[in-house]
Amino acid sequence: MDLNDFSKLPKNKKADIALVLEGTYPFIRGGVSSWVHQIICGLPEIEFALIFIGDKKENYPELKYDLPDNVVHLSCFYIMEQTKVPDPKPRKGNKQAFSQIRAMHDNFQYTHDINFDHLIGKVIENLTNHKLVNYKDFLYSEEAWSFITERYHANANDTAFLSYFWTIRAMHVPIFALLNALNKIPDAHVYHTISTGYAGLFSVMLRHTKNTPVILTEHGIYTKERKIELSQVDWINDAHEGAGSGLDVDFGYLRRLWIRFFESIGRITYSTADSVYAITEGNRRKQIADGADPEKVSVVSNGVDLDQFKTVRESRPNKPPLIVGFIGRVVSIKDVKTFIRAIRTVSDEFPEMQAWIIGGEDEDPTYASECRDLVNSLDLEETIIYKGFCNVADVMKDIGVVVLSSISEGLPLVILEAFASSRPVVSTDVGACRELIEGGTDEDKKLGIAGAVVNIADSEALAQQISRFFSDSEYWQKACVSAEKRVEKYFNQDVLFQKYRKIYNAVLDH
Repeated sequence: MDLNDFSKLPKNKKADIALVLEGTYPFIRGGVSSWVHQIICGLPEIEFALIFIGDKKENYPELKYDLPDNVVHLSCFYIMEQTKVPDPKPRKGNKQAFSQIRAMHDNFQYTHDINFDHLIGKVIENLTNHKLVNYKDFLYSEEAWSFITERYHANANDTAFLSYFWTIRAMHVPIFALLNALNKIPDAHVYHTISTGYAGLFSVMLRHTKNTPVILTEHGIYTKERKIELSQVDWINDAHEGAGSGLDVDFGYLRRLWIRFFESIGRITYSTADSVYAITEGNRRKQIADGADPEKVSVVSNGVDLDQFKTVRESRPNKPPLIVGFIGRVVSIKDVKTFIRAIRTVSDEFPEMQAWIIGGEDEDPTYASECRDLVNSLDLEETIIYKGFCNVADVMKDIGVVVLSSISEGLPLVILEAFASSRPVVSTDVGACRELIEGGTDEDKKLGIAGAVVNIADSEALAQQISRFFSDSEYWQKACVSAEKRVEKYFNQDVLFQKYRKIYNAVLDH
């Protein structure tokens, strides 16, 4: 089946909502994908089109979800596929169009022009009007060469020019791939992007070319997560990286350039979107700090199906089962290695315990292999069990404590699922995890603490808190009760559906 042929949309009919998705649903399980599937299933009266953006087709070989009946279209675009490069031929390039591109780049780096939205619109208009700026102009025109060389001499003289040149090309080629996709997607009454990044940029293009409303929902903050990833990759050849580690390192120019690139796309998306939604108050403040208009940004928290976990909740045992559950993708941002090291410590005190890793290993096979090697080197083959993807309600009844060791999160659905199962959570201090576990408002805090929060990458603290729950049944029971009360009061998925039904209908009616 050619997925781009999947459409139940009659000709000349618009989808109600087109979801613009980067590297997630319906090809990746868990995380944001779970939320997307939840929203689609929870609003059966809404017709959804899916616009999926990935890097290469080979990385997304099959659907991981059965598409609900109200999904009426799926289009897939792969922005890092080998693009046919036209034969070199001298070109002048449009001076006025490149002047506007210069002004936009200056706005990213130096100024904050009040006419920023208009400027973005003009640049996108120029790019979509292939007579003014096109792929050949970007590759071969005198104006493009002048733009690249003047920026190089102004900002990156101590960097090898070839490294700079290919970095600029790698950044911009996906943009032209998105431009080519504009006329291949269905019309919709609303485009709803579930991140900034390339999905956000594509939505900006749609906003300016189709004059259609765009809304944005961010779970994690995309630019923050990209910065974490870019700080770790080794394919950026910066000769002048400074001292430090992690996000505190003195990045070289090319690494900073990549980070600014995604920060700029974030600003464009915030500026263009008609409304912006965060899932936590902390994320809302971060969006505003990153350039979002405070008047546009609202908070809509995640929710969970309480009925799905009712049996588990009602059959909570008197003491904790000696099984630790890690529920999530085996990828570096989840810091599974810290979890594994913590289990090494806990198993010394509770040799009969098990730790279950419940999630896929196919998203980052290299990292997953490193995790398995670590399990073997710590002699944990009998303790750590890889369960793959499972129905969370089915496995939660056997779990005593759920653990998140992530270095970045938004409002993790897995915490809500654990709470709905009347299970405590030990989590790193990221995203909304502390707010969920300890309570956000004064009223919320009265419900009690539903787990424990530790610092990022602190395997000893993680182990200590797991052991505390295993060794103190009364402490475990109190946390279970607090978890149950908090999810019932604040995170029922019916409230989530009501809010998004209202959001969608307001735009559709208008």
